[in-house]
Amino acid sequence: MPRTFLTATRPLLATLVLATVAAVFSIAGCKPDYPSCEEDKHCHEKEFCVERKCQQCRNNGDCAVGSQCNAGKCEAIPGFCRSKSECPAGKECIANRCKACVANSECPGGSSCVAGACVAKKPCKTENDCAQNEDCVEGFCVAERPAPPPPAQCALDPVFFDFNESALTTEATARLAVDADCLKKIGRTATVTGHADPRGTQEYNLALSEKRAQSVRDHLGRLGVDGSKMITLPRGSLDAKGTDEPSWAQDRRVDFSWR
Repeated sequence: MPRTFLTATRPLLATLVLATVAAVFSIAGCKPDYPSCEEDKHCHEKEFCVERKCQQCRNNGDCAVGSQCNAGKCEAIPGFCRSKSECPAGKECIANRCKACVANSECPGGSSCVAGACVAKKPCKTENDCAQNEDCVEGFCVAERPAPPPPAQCALDPVFFDFNESALTTEATARLAVDADCLKKIGRTATVTGHADPRGTQEYNLALSEKRAQSVRDHLGRLGVDGSKMITLPRGSLDAKGTDEPSWAQDRRVDFSWR
C-alpha cells in the first residue's frame, strides 16, 4: 500500500478509535470522576452540577433559611435572625438581621427607636403628649405609680364650669372650701387638671382648660393651701366624652389626683 495513503488515513483512524472508546464507556455507564460532572446526577444527593463541578448550591434558594450561597457552598449569614430573642442585647431583628434601629418605622407597633433599641415607651415633651394616667418622665410617657388612697373621710371632688368660662361659680367655690380643708389636712401634693368640652379648636380648649386649672389653684391658695402642693395640668378636650349639653357640662371641669 502506498505510504502516502497510510499517512492520509491516520487522522481518520484516530478519530474512529476515540469515538469507539467513548461509545463503549457510554454504554458501560461510566461517569466523570467526582467532583467533576456533566449533570446533577453525577453529584451527591442535594448537590448540583455547576460548570462541570459538583457543589452545594447554585444560588441562595438552594440553601436553608439563615444561609446563603457563597462560591458554591452554603454558609451561615452573619447576624441572621427571625426574632429579637436571637439577637444580642441592644440589637433588634430588622429585615432578618440583628442590628441597631435608626427609625421608629423599624420598631414594632407602639414602640419607638431610642439609642438604637426599640422601647415600648412613647416619647413626649410635655404631659399633654401622654395619657391622663401617665407622666412625661425623662422624655417618655410612663404610667403613674398608684398613689396610696387618701383617708376615707377626706376626698377631693371636681368643680364644674359654665360654657366658655373659667370663672368659678358659687357652687364651685363652696366645693373648693371642702377640698381646701382636705388638702391642708393630708399635706400631699395634688395635680389640678383642667378640662374642656369638645367644642372649639384644640388650641383654644387647651388654653381654656389651663385658665380653669389656674383659677382653681389661685382660689385654693387664697384659702391657705400651699401653692407648692398644687401642680396644674391643662388637658383641653383630650379626655372629653360628651355628645350633648348634659354630658358636655361634665367635660367642663377641674379635677384632682394625688401625686
